[in-house]
Amino acid sequence: MLRPKRMSKVSVTGASAVMDDVIETVHDLHVVHLSEYEGRWDGFENGTPLAGGDEASEKLVTVRSLKSILGVTDEDAGPSRIVTDEGLEAELEEIRVEANELDDRRNELEGELREVEDRETAMEPFATLGIDLDLLWGYDSLSVRVGEGDPDSVADALSDLDAPTEVFAEDGVVAAFAHTDEGTLQDALVEADFGAVEVPHEEGDPQAVLADLEHRESELESNLETVEHELEDLRYDAAGFLLAAEEKLSIEARKAEAPLSFATTDNAFVAEGWLPTERVEEFERTVSDAVDGHVHIEELEVAEYDRHGHGHAEEVGHEGAIEDVAPEPGTDESPDGVAADESAPQEARADGGSTSDASRSSSDGRSDGGSAEVRSDGGTVTMGETDDPPVVQDNPDVIEPFELLTKAVGRPNYSEFDPTFLLFLTFPLMFGFIIGDFGYGLIYTGIGYYIYAKFDSDAFRNLGIITMAAGAMTTLFGILYGEVFGLHLIADEFWVAVVGLEHAPIEKGLSPATGYWARAWFVVTVLFGIVHLNIAYVLEFLEGYSLHGAKEAVIESGSWILALNGLWLFVFSRLFDGAKPNFLFEVFDGGEGAAFALGFTGLPAEVGMVGGGMVLAGMGLLAVGPVHELIEIHVVLAHALSYLRIAAVLLAKAGMAFAVNLLFFGAYEHHGEFHFMLDHGPEWVANEYGQSAIIFGGMFHGSTLMLVLGVLVLVLGHVVVLILGVTSSGIQSIRLEFFEFFEKFYDGNGDAYSPFGTDRVFTRDQ
Repeated sequence: MLRPKRMSKVSVTGASAVMDDVIETVHDLHVVHLSEYEGRWDGFENGTPLAGGDEASEKLVTVRSLKSILGVTDEDAGPSRIVTDEGLEAELEEIRVEANELDDRRNELEGELREVEDRETAMEPFATLGIDLDLLWGYDSLSVRVGEGDPDSVADALSDLDAPTEVFAEDGVVAAFAHTDEGTLQDALVEADFGAVEVPHEEGDPQAVLADLEHRESELESNLETVEHELEDLRYDAAGFLLAAEEKLSIEARKAEAPLSFATTDNAFVAEGWLPTERVEEFERTVSDAVDGHVHIEELEVAEYDRHGHGHAEEVGHEGAIEDVAPEPGTDESPDGVAADESAPQEARADGGSTSDASRSSSDGRSDGGSAEVRSDGGTVTMGETDDPPVVQDNPDVIEPFELLTKAVGRPNYSEFDPTFLLFLTFPLMFGFIIGDFGYGLIYTGIGYYIYAKFDSDAFRNLGIITMAAGAMTTLFGILYGEVFGLHLIADEFWVAVVGLEHAPIEKGLSPATGYWARAWFVVTVLFGIVHLNIAYVLEFLEGYSLHGAKEAVIESGSWILALNGLWLFVFSRLFDGAKPNFLFEVFDGGEGAAFALGFTGLPAEVGMVGGGMVLAGMGLLAVGPVHELIEIHVVLAHALSYLRIAAVLLAKAGMAFAVNLLFFGAYEHHGEFHFMLDHGPEWVANEYGQSAIIFGGMFHGSTLMLVLGVLVLVLGHVVVLILGVTSSGIQSIRLEFFEFFEKFYDGNGDAYSPFGTDRVFTRDQ
């Protein structure tokens, strides 16, 4: 769980004649993450696409264009199907012709409809004006301007002209006539409240023209609706085929492009890639059987979990260059009837040396499973200089959804620990501890289930599972706190009435009598932070040990472990205890006001001195190693104290829920404890404990109007607390995970495992 799956690098070497069969088999296995050839070997070039690849790509473009035209989505698929080359060719052409004709017709109708709508818009002012169109244009000595505006303003502007003028207006549409040229009329109207529109060069009644346009619009809309229905029918008929054809052609194009990653000569090829070590034997057997053993398959290495245990190939000079060794003439033909000089696998070897024993192939074309030896005198070399293993996170099904949180920072490197399991343990714990309410927990769980059931996306489903886990932990802590929506009903009805306790096992500490619980949570959350940070530093130490050895690990990580634990041993010791808060030693002492009766009253002063020495030792290690980190030595205090935000948000959320219930139910104080007035009103409390005991009378006990308003306050208040519970407790918990915890040991820039192949969804082979 804390490490990704062990990965192995394999090499497949064979003659060009069997390359197609190898590609087909490797694709169907869907297990090898292909490595890219970087041109490092003399005599070898990157391969060229297989025949038929361009044709498949062209058809794929056609299929995707048709999907776009018809609006086909994955939900339209229907059952999977077998798609033959002949069937694909014929049906694709038939659908293409029909779809393009309908699409052209749709585009034509939409274009004409837009034109008619534009003409309608232009004609509406003239229909309002009511003057025949042929009276508004075509004069030699009369100028006309039509537009929207104020007729009085237009008339005033025209009064300054030394020419006869006339103004006609109707519902804000104005026509101005003047015996002058167009330029003079236009200049005169500049000062008027007037916006001109272009006069169409048409004849007749504009209202009749507008009616004809509206009739034509209706015809076009009807025709367009008919075409849309025909396209919809075609979509239903063709969707399954198009999705299957896209998948088939994508597979063909992907297979055709595979040789681009290979190292090839005229007669041979070499392909390399990564796959889980547990599947190497299956891979070797399947590929070898597919080509009757006419390939050399070699497990080059089993990658170690460090950055120096894999992916390092020797640079080979001229004498050690890999060359394509041609077969000797006169050899027998292969069982397939192909001459051996064309079909037999060509040896990609180094002239200057021999392959190691571990890399020699067995008689059936498989390697003996040993790791390849990289030799400077000419041994096994790899195609890429920087070819780190891809990452396959190896978590059980119950933990796997939490990879969503890990990947929010980044996929783990192959060489570093995968923190998903630790997130699974700690994130719901922090979230549930902060909210700690049975009612809120049930709602969070329900929301999580809704997300899980509603969405098909893996990311959303995983988010739903994480939300359900956080909700379940919130519910559990709600039982321990004895709270339902901030009311202590579980405490009274279960822990007191049934179990026989005086109160719930743990409390949040809002009332004066239980305030010691609030102080306890500040101490407990710091202790939790110390443990959490220690786990991070230990993981960093183990990574440093595997990368650089014990010395570097002690200097770079051991220094922080010493400083962190030494500081807090000092803090919780009796050394200088007069200068330290007393509650540090009262939380666990078992005395009056202690939350936990563990008998702890502080570490001896001698332990505090040892702790101080550990801090100095840690600083000394930093001074001889990464001395620049000395300036950050304060983080052993600051990052541990950062976990106080857990207790702070816990009290804040509890206080908000208390305030909402206080406003509605009212509350009183008795012997330092707060009690909501669920069963009795303010009058009863005043008689029993005096008026001064009442904190607030409560809207529930007021008038009918106050009761109605109180219900609104109660519902909205708890909704706000519910929402802020997600934004505050969720964000603060994630922040502690990503910043204080992850930054100690986690980079998160690993490569995703993307095996060559396709998970068929819409097609099947038989």
